[in-house]
Order: sequence, then structure tokens, then C-alpha cells
Amino acid sequence: MGTSCLAALASVALSACASAPATSGADTNRPVIAAPVGKVAGRIQDGIASYKGIPYAAAPTGERRWKPPVAASGWTGVRDAGEFGPSCFQPVARDSANSIYRDDVGELSEDCLSLNVWTPGDARNAPVFVWIHGGALVSGGTRRGMYDGARFAREGVIFVSINYRLGALGYLAYPELSAESPRGISGNYGLLDQIEALRWIQRNIASFGGDPDNVTVAGESAGALSVMYLMASPDARGLFAKAVSESGYMISSPALATREHGHVPAEAQGAWLQQQLKAPDLAAMRAMPADELVARSTAAGFLTWGTIDGAVLPRQIADIFDRGEQADVPLLAGFNAGEIRSLRRLLPPAPADAAAYEARIRTTHGELADRYLALYPASDIDESMLATTRDALYGWTAERMGRKQAAIGAPAYIYLFDHGYPATDETGLHAFHASEIPFALGTIDRTTADWPHIPRTPEQYALSDIMVDYWTSFARSGAPTSEGGPAWPTFGDTGRLMVFADGAQVRSGGIGDAYALYEEIVCRRRAAGELPWHWNVGIIAPPLPGGEGRCR
Repeated sequence: MGTSCLAALASVALSACASAPATSGADTNRPVIAAPVGKVAGRIQDGIASYKGIPYAAAPTGERRWKPPVAASGWTGVRDAGEFGPSCFQPVARDSANSIYRDDVGELSEDCLSLNVWTPGDARNAPVFVWIHGGALVSGGTRRGMYDGARFAREGVIFVSINYRLGALGYLAYPELSAESPRGISGNYGLLDQIEALRWIQRNIASFGGDPDNVTVAGESAGALSVMYLMASPDARGLFAKAVSESGYMISSPALATREHGHVPAEAQGAWLQQQLKAPDLAAMRAMPADELVARSTAAGFLTWGTIDGAVLPRQIADIFDRGEQADVPLLAGFNAGEIRSLRRLLPPAPADAAAYEARIRTTHGELADRYLALYPASDIDESMLATTRDALYGWTAERMGRKQAAIGAPAYIYLFDHGYPATDETGLHAFHASEIPFALGTIDRTTADWPHIPRTPEQYALSDIMVDYWTSFARSGAPTSEGGPAWPTFGDTGRLMVFADGAQVRSGGIGDAYALYEEIVCRRRAAGELPWHWNVGIIAPPLPGGEGRCR
């Protein structure tokens, strides 16, 4: 590293020098990167350089509201990248005061399309890990402490986190918007933001020492849903080489202009929102202050999903994975044993007693009721309701993704996070939704005061170290390995997955009989054509249609 790049060096050495970060500036604590988009000045802490709040797209304001993102124009001089950019507009108090997910998202703005980069100072052709935050596509941002990328950078992996448009500002479909679009579509603006961020990475990450041909997209919850959308979207093809899905859910989504799987067309929902906003036309909606639009659309109950528009998302993601049309990339995916323990607000009221529970299941599940009740018995209604939603959404999705990647010849590695510690086990939150994040990203000491406190003990750090090893090695090579953990086999026919509990161990059988049950249930709903599949499971499921012969 003390060697200069001389003209007489061999071409291999020249290539290595060209891929090193182009830094300059006298202040070693404020390194300057000269990227194609312009020069940025970052910060150094504990040997790791961070560059925050870098715009990857122009502000989506005014006439650009509800349009695809436009690449950020370059700048002259040196842009300071020492602070996070604003978070995208979202409901100010979506999480209640006592919510474990409550966090300070900082300043809110429509001019929010920025990203952050953490990199070791001597990175050359380093793998790139792109983190997409969760939050139901309506909330969240990159400034959360447990999304800090320093640990990955310390392991030689460049970590990038991105903001993207949320809620109605990010996912509104509307007839006039489709009419003015050259592609004849609307909606999916938040997804298009993510794709534009990946394009920015292709153009610029080499200047930070990253390899644009070795990019992993990763996310949790709605971030994992976004990963599936990216795997399904032709627009994102070639922009990433690997995918990580933590607690993703392979739900049905509304189509642009037709009723599909029980969903109101996305454009019709947009027209309904216009009425709720009491806006006479599109111009008035574009002129409405962003905070007012977000508050009123949230109060009206606007639902935020991707739109099946025939272009960005050609068809339902379940169909795309069935056809083998998803991105042919290595996959790491999984779910948590206690997903719904922190999301009880999603559960319906429990039946009065065991008899009422069993009667409801027999009404809704017909000849599948015995199989259902064997997995989710009436003897423990609360646990059965928690397990139902966990398996139907997150467990089924993880195993399905593994099976479908294996079917196209792509390696798939599946996990179950089943780790608890005193603060979770004492409050009934064992392995709750998102609890794997600080362990996988190496940020167990960066959670908020509202997060169940993770003891700063050797045992907790040891598990985090193992998971960081697996995640970063996957980013490097597409195969997760750890010196402190067992060999992680591909999912394959035996359904082998990695269980993270007090340590790491391999288990066979996937999620067991639950997978076959939900594959049958979802298959019948898809075949019927008028039934969605996402949260309406268990006791609130619509009566299951026939068609068992088509779903074997």
C-alpha cells in the first residue's frame, strides 16, 4: 500500500491502482473521494471511512413528484458527506411511544433520495452490500444505529444504505400518472428509486474501492419484499449479483388497471385517494404540501404495495418465481421464530374458546382442517395464532424462495433465527420480528433505548460474530462460511437450513409440514383468481376454494 502506481508497472498492478479509492485532501480525518458524480468528503472513525447523505437522484418534488427518479447531476467542488440526509416523508408517529421499533428518523423531506457508504480506507475491488430498510414501505430510513455499516467495512465489505420514497409519495398509481408516462404505467416509484440507487452504485462505487460486478442487495421485512421485487423486475436485471431476504413475505399485489386476486386495481385506489384528499386533479395533488399529503393519506388508510404494472413488475412475484423468471443469483433468506410476537396488532381477536377456534378452522379450511389443526391445535390458541401468521408469511416465503432458486440452479441458503436473551424472553418477545438485524449486521451495541436490551456479553457477541461471518462471506463469494460455525449447506431437496439460537446448527426438513399446507392453500387462492394471500390466514382466512387436484 506504500507503493506508487508507476507507468512502468505491469497491467495487473495498473488495474489494482485504478480500482483503489481516489482520495485526496490534507485532512486525513476527512477523506475526499473523487467519483464520477463529483468529489465527496467523508469522515474517518476507528479506521473506517463513511460518506453520508450522497444524493443518487434529483429531488422528486414539484412536477417530479410521482415520476421515475432522475439521476443526480454532478457537482463542482467538494461536497461534504459527514451527515445523513433527510429521511423520506412518512407518518410522524407511526410507532407508538412504547414501541420497540420507535426511532428518530430525523428531518423529513421529499428531497430524500440519498445513500451512505462505509468503506475500509484501503478497499480495492471489495464486495458491496446494499441495505434496504424495512417499515412496511411507509416508514423508516437509513440513520438507524443498527443499520451502521462500519462492521461490514471492517470485514472488507463495502456497506451502502439507501433511502427511497415511501407511502403514497412512493407507491401511488393513478390514471393520469399512467397517461403521462411514456411506459403507460404508474406506481412503484419507491422501487424505481432503489433501482436508480443500484445504477448509481454501478457508475460510482469503484471510486470508493468497490466492485460493481459483486453487489448484494439485502433487506429486512419490507426491505426483503423490495429484494423480491428487485429479483422479479426486468429493470433491475444485471444491477446485482446476490440477494439477502430477511423476513420477507411473498404477498399478492394489486394490478395496475384490472382487478386481480381480490385487490382493487391500483389506479382505482389512487383515484379513491384523490377523493379522500379532496384534490380536484393531479396538479392539485402535486401542489399539496408533502406533510399534509402523507398525514391525510395515512388517515384515509391508503395501502402501500408494489403494483403489477406489466413492466417494472410484469406479474405477481409468486408467478415470476414459479416460472423461473426471477434473477438467477445466489440467495440467503430466512425468518424468525417469534416474528409475530412483536406484531400482535396484526392478529385478529382470539376466538372465545377452543371449540370456537376449531369450528372456525373447519369452516374455512374444509378437508385441509385436520392438517391445519395438527400443526396449530386448539389446545393453545394464542401460540397457534402466532405460529400461523409466522409460517404463512415468513416461513413459507423463505422456503419457497429457497426451493425456487434451487429449481433454476442458483444456490440458496435458508436460516431460522431462534435466539432469545433475558430482555426478550422476560417480555414474550423471543426471536421477534427484526431481532436478527443487529446480530447479522454486527450492531448489537447500536440499538435504541426502546429495543429489548441485548446484553454486552461474550455469548451475544459470539453469535453476532458468526452471523457477520456468514453474511459478509456470502457478499464476497455467494457462499456463507464462518470459522466459528458449521458448514452451511444449500437448501436443496432435504430442506437443510441453519438455525441461529445460542449458536449455529444445521437442521433438515425446512419448516416441515407447514410448507406443504400453505403451498396448497396459496395455490388454491391463486387458481381461484379472486383471493389475495397475505395477512388473511388462520381464523380470518376466507373459505378455501376447491381445486385440490390442481394443487398437488
